[in-house]
Amino acid sequence: MTEHRTIRIGTRGSQLALAQTEMVIQALQRSFPHMVAEKVVLRTIGDRVHNKPLAAFGGQGIFVAEFEDALCDGRIDLAVHSAKDMPMKLGDGMEIAGVLPRGDPHDLL
Repeated sequence: MTEHRTIRIGTRGSQLALAQTEMVIQALQRSFPHMVAEKVVLRTIGDRVHNKPLAAFGGQGIFVAEFEDALCDGRIDLAVHSAKDMPMKLGDGMEIAGVLPRGDPHDLL
């Protein structure tokens, strides 16, 4: 009997974040076909507070603190996040464990 391991994947709730998370799940399942993925939607302070400019929060990290907390306390096993919203210096114990292949950079509307 094959053991099914559930991987809890943290993601933001935007359409883009959910689409990126689905791409990560598909890539993981190609390598680990018995893996079960559970999406865990996290709302960051950047998602919750709309009446202040982003600069009012000190700029870096307003979209990642909740992910770091969820990783540290075991609510999620990994997080999917856009590199553009990542701080230059990651929190203690955090690392970028993987990156999907880049899409076509010439894609535009």
